[in-house]
Amino acid sequence: MHIQTAAVQTLRDHEHGAVVPPVHLASTFELDAATEDAAYAYQRGSNPTRAQLEQVLATLDGAEHGFAFATGMAATAAVFSTLQVGDQVLLPASVYGGTFRFVDKVFPSRGLTGRFVDDLGALTDADFTPATKMVFVETPANPTLRITDLRRLVELAHRHGALVAVDNTFMTPVLQRPLELGADVVVQSATKYLAGHSDLLAGTVTTNDPALAEAYALAQKAQGGVLSPSDSFRLIQAIKTLPLRLDRQQANAEQIVAHLREHDDVTTVFYPGSHSEDEARIHASQATGGGAVLSFELAKGLDRVRFIQALRYPVYAVSLGGVESLICRPATMTHEAMTPQARAAAGISDELLRLSVGIENIDDLIEDLDQALAAAR
Repeated sequence: MHIQTAAVQTLRDHEHGAVVPPVHLASTFELDAATEDAAYAYQRGSNPTRAQLEQVLATLDGAEHGFAFATGMAATAAVFSTLQVGDQVLLPASVYGGTFRFVDKVFPSRGLTGRFVDDLGALTDADFTPATKMVFVETPANPTLRITDLRRLVELAHRHGALVAVDNTFMTPVLQRPLELGADVVVQSATKYLAGHSDLLAGTVTTNDPALAEAYALAQKAQGGVLSPSDSFRLIQAIKTLPLRLDRQQANAEQIVAHLREHDDVTTVFYPGSHSEDEARIHASQATGGGAVLSFELAKGLDRVRFIQALRYPVYAVSLGGVESLICRPATMTHEAMTPQARAAAGISDELLRLSVGIENIDDLIEDLDQALAAAR
């Protein structure tokens, strides 16, 4: 089954023939008095609607197990919950600011260490110690869109007994399938492309490892950061249009990238594969497209604030992946938790702008960018 079909052919209400599954809002469920057993007992542990969503998530990622959380960071926290005191995690220097905050602020109190690496693609055996238990990677990285060779990283990490966790938010299973490349776990902020309308928060985790699956189920039950039945239902419905939305968003982004690269008022444009021919080759080998996020810097002398204020369509706001275009300044918005030194190491300048491209008409978007650039001169 192709992913476009899998996204639509979700579970149905076979009892009543409804093409849309019902929402089960119950917080508690009746048990058998003799055995005190049932498929569901309490919503935090499991819920029929959330279970349906988790089956969809697993199917899309080609996984045996799927888990839905209340936010993307709750999902990331669940992935980190498998670590023990003394463990080390390797991460890219250019990583989502929320993940950086978790490593910087929460890891120390748990006896964990995180090491931020300028280029995960340059890791060697010497970078691993007995304490290194996980490599957490974003490819493309946020917001520099740097690419990491997942096959090479998996082989290297597994040789040292370390897990590989991939944040696949930018690509989604439509464009990149890390589990099929050997990764142990995939995490996504479903708030972004999976939900796609900037109107709900959610996070997902998928894996084929039964031991990890048991740990993530425990994280749901013990920590309680689960997705509600109502939002689970809404996410099921949103996923049905994910391939269509992303196809349009990516087509728009590709045209904007080409336009900005030829524009005198723009000096640098980052898009997956733009850093080097080697990264372009790697990305083409492990993904089927560049996605719909790009970053760029204005030419020297242009007024960044005037440019943003002049835009009519992209909204100046955090987040990405919605049907509407969004633009942000990572240094002070998505990555404000990072120190200036950390941002510099990650290649995130104060002038870098990140554009999440929506499904608007491409001519309108390009015309808007051009008039805003003219206003910034």
